[in-house]
Amino acid sequence: MASLLAFIVVIGICVIVHEFGHFLTARFFDVQVHEFAFGMGPVLFQREKKGTLWSLRAFPIGGFVRLAGMDEEAEGETVLPGKAFYDKAPWKRFFILVNGAVSNLVLALLLTAVFLSGHGVMDLDRTIVGEIMEGYPAQTAGILPGDAILTVNTIPVENWRSMSERIRQEALKGPVDFTLRRGEETLSLSVPIPASAEGVRLLGIRPGTRRYSPLAAMASAFSYTVNMSAEMLRGIVRWVTGAEKADVAGPLGIATLAGEAARKGIWTFLSFLALINLNLGLINLLPFPALDGGRLFFTAGEMLLGRRLPPKIENYIHMSGFILLILLIIYVTWQDLLRIF
Repeated sequence: MASLLAFIVVIGICVIVHEFGHFLTARFFDVQVHEFAFGMGPVLFQREKKGTLWSLRAFPIGGFVRLAGMDEEAEGETVLPGKAFYDKAPWKRFFILVNGAVSNLVLALLLTAVFLSGHGVMDLDRTIVGEIMEGYPAQTAGILPGDAILTVNTIPVENWRSMSERIRQEALKGPVDFTLRRGEETLSLSVPIPASAEGVRLLGIRPGTRRYSPLAAMASAFSYTVNMSAEMLRGIVRWVTGAEKADVAGPLGIATLAGEAARKGIWTFLSFLALINLNLGLINLLPFPALDGGRLFFTAGEMLLGRRLPPKIENYIHMSGFILLILLIIYVTWQDLLRIF
């Protein structure tokens, strides 16, 4: 039940933000919006406001915005003159289509910034001790949280990774000499680091947590989002070319992961929500028929060539892509079932 509720919250936020991006841009460019729906299938609740039907549907696995003039008019619906989607210039249609994915990317950026500012991340850029592990040499030697390790066997260390590597290397030779800064004091300690039962030599310290100021959090969140987006796109290319096997999750997989994230606390859930929005935004920009990216591809072609592909051919391509997409979802869901059971 927790996984189901977490899944509904995650999908609800992602879908509503995505569709609102389309909706607000369409309204800005004076395109008539027939319906804004959350969920798919039979209507559970529907209310009309300012010419738009606001709908809640039975299956919370998606949503949509029906724009006038896209051949999706229901019985009795009329298209007001000049307010159809294809009445607008191609560049306006491009913005309407792209702003769904952009909304998800912006939300991912904002959630990441909130996480960096409110919770923080492990500070691996410095050598400041955040936590002492009980029963390990650091505790015996009297190292305290907040101490900054300056040198390991007289060798300066500047970040956590280089310090950890140096400690592992020097511990094989005997007791390790540390220079620490504690407040205004500089201390020297010699610490024997014996091998554990597994043969690993651990000092027994963990890095501290660094919280960013709101401005620094936004800058770091932007850098993280760009780098993560690039890595995702590289992963997709590796998957398409067969260089790497993709680990893809469908609705059941996302529900399971959402439940696990929710059980670990609000900050873990927040970071999971940011990652899902980033994924959704990027995937929707891929030039695949039936996705926003496919429609963007055709609209960009129209802008470059000055004429639109015949609607029947474009609709046929999108329908073919939609069928492939449904088959992919069924396959991924089957894989989710195999993993779960």
